[in-house]
Amino acid sequence: MAGYKEIKGFQVQTRTSDPVPYAQALADNPYAGAWSSGGNLNASKYGLAGVGANNSAALVFGGYPNGPTGQTEQYNGSSWTEVNDLNNARGYLEGAGSYTAALAFAGYSTPPTVTHTSTETWNGSSWTEVNNLNTGRYNAGGDGTQTSALFFGGEGPGVSPYALTESWDGTNWTEVNDLNTARQALAGAGTSNTAAIAFGGGPNPSLNGETESWNGSSWTEVADLNTARKNLGGTGSTTAALAYGGRPPNPGQTQTESWDGTSWTEVNDLATARGDGASAGSSTSALYAGGYDGSTPFKNITEEWSFSGLDPSTTPAADYSNAIIGDFYYNSTTGQFKTVNDGGAPIGTWAAGGNLNTARYGAGSGGNVNSAIMAGGNTGGPYTNASESYDGSSWTTTPALNYGRGFSASATQSPATAAIVFGGYDGPPTSTNNTETERWDGSSWTEVADLNTARRILGGAGATYDAALAFGGKTSPSGAQSLTESWNGSAWTEVADLNTARWEGPGGFGTNTAAFAIGGYIPPGAYGTIVEEWNGSSWTETTDINTGRAQMAGTGLTTAGIVAGGIVPPTTGKTESWNGSSWTEVNDMSTARYGPGYGAGTGPTNLIFSGGYTTTDVANTEEFTAADFGIKSVTQS
Repeated sequence: MAGYKEIKGFQVQTRTSDPVPYAQALADNPYAGAWSSGGNLNASKYGLAGVGANNSAALVFGGYPNGPTGQTEQYNGSSWTEVNDLNNARGYLEGAGSYTAALAFAGYSTPPTVTHTSTETWNGSSWTEVNNLNTGRYNAGGDGTQTSALFFGGEGPGVSPYALTESWDGTNWTEVNDLNTARQALAGAGTSNTAAIAFGGGPNPSLNGETESWNGSSWTEVADLNTARKNLGGTGSTTAALAYGGRPPNPGQTQTESWDGTSWTEVNDLATARGDGASAGSSTSALYAGGYDGSTPFKNITEEWSFSGLDPSTTPAADYSNAIIGDFYYNSTTGQFKTVNDGGAPIGTWAAGGNLNTARYGAGSGGNVNSAIMAGGNTGGPYTNASESYDGSSWTTTPALNYGRGFSASATQSPATAAIVFGGYDGPPTSTNNTETERWDGSSWTEVADLNTARRILGGAGATYDAALAFGGKTSPSGAQSLTESWNGSAWTEVADLNTARWEGPGGFGTNTAAFAIGGYIPPGAYGTIVEEWNGSSWTETTDINTGRAQMAGTGLTTAGIVAGGIVPPTTGKTESWNGSSWTEVNDMSTARYGPGYGAGTGPTNLIFSGGYTTTDVANTEEFTAADFGIKSVTQS
């Protein structure tokens, strides 16, 4: 006898709406930090210290409500509770550790005037005096844990400011190498006495935005804060930190800046301007309590820093919103049967990224949307050797190429801690085509083996810096090339030619064994739609792009990719997506341009286009984020 399944078949699920592609969901609900109100301290005060791992488990102690206090308060994420006081009442002290295992050290009290050397440990219920600092001071920076802490800068009687640094090993303080810049009223972030950053402060009356990094033995100057200030808050580590608030001027600062290990970026502000508060937490979960804005009364407010939205590092794209590839369902709102497809035409859009420090076009580049390197290019005058790195939000100057040039090609390792740039043109007065190849190791460029044939405006592909492909290009005023060379990490070898000779950067993406050469200028006057596919030994023509062009940006593999921009002429912002069989036009860039200073990404869903040329060199960056699945309506025929 037939069962229910055989009689009725399988039930088709019903949905009132389609799943949202992950890339679109990220755009609709971005992952970002912001400040919100927390519980008030029991007493208004300033010049207090704070410790804790996050904004729901913190400890603050000391400070000045009127005179110096030893008052200690513990936070549970919503309210503060008074617990046992410090043994030595003081303000402008420093702290390290957690809310159950803390360290309090240094500080100031008056009257009588005392600059404290005392150090106390907290066990979750009471404070105990332990070995003193070598040099008493206050208004300094500190970080670390109860057993591994660092104390730096500050001021004291007759000395303003200090550059002194002391390291705590759980038992004793030891003087170590000084800060490069003596300063007071600075902040710090770090997780031990071997890894820290110091930022802000300054010798009176000046303000300092300088950041210094500590490696366990010495301080090194790195990137400055965007807003120089004193008496600011700081939390986090050497690779992910926050700086916020500060004074002067009155009523204080609200600016918050995020540190990614390389540079500072302004993010969402505090609601209440102030300095001299207590900081606790991390770069993603922090608090700022109390403080002073230059007038009385002193503050008892707490603000909590936290992130909301879809975290792209933890939220899975493939199963977001039940987007199961191959799924079949009925949309009761539109009255259509639909399927969830793998990929499809992206619905993503372009958004603004960080500007280059040097506007240019025709540079070599590599990496992805969160970690990129770019070097050389035409700056409207001399061809440059300048190099910059991108962290997903801003460009930072890095060591320069050995040989300044433009219109080179490149291949990369993602993230861009390793890349190569090859070929190019050095412009007037010599106007020479190049064979030079340079390798980037994350800190400097090194010359390696040359191309066999000097050329410029060539195409490049490669997933790593030791496996690349160079193809096409120009060797003379009319010398379009079909030459292809393969790089194995130590030498270039000539392999099979393109079917169609061309220059102006036949846009390329892929690896040295599976690549595309897309478009380009084909003499005597065509901007090509031709796409050729490389299989590791030969080139074969495949599906054309929709818009013929040259000097575009591209990223992806031969199974899925994106190209954007270029010269048609005139310039274009058109973006096309490749799904393995056909090209589909998707959303255009905001700024039509060609000759990207940077064009690369992470396959068919992410691309950045930085620099380029309109009627002049440009510096702006645009980032494209696309869908990771497509919805297809099922129709009857």
